[in-house]
Amino acid sequence: MRMFGLVGLLLALLIAGLLVKKQLSAPQAVVPGLPAPASGDAAAPTVRTQTQQLQQDIQKSLDAAAQQQRRAMPEEAN
Repeated sequence: MRMFGLVGLLLALLIAGLLVKKQLSAPQAVVPGLPAPASGDAAAPTVRTQTQQLQQDIQKSLDAAAQQQRRAMPEEAN
């Protein structure tokens, strides 16, 4: 009985190790909506500048949505 528990534990550790290795070797995901840095650009944007750019984009979108006139709702027939 002890042997099955030990084999199960080793198997679980092996699977976890393989998943960690796979995750670490995977390419980093790019945040959608942010401009990709130019390949010749020496100074890559920092997380802070990317966050500020994203906040500005969201604020512009919200401002544009607020500027649109609301559609007139048809009056309900009495």
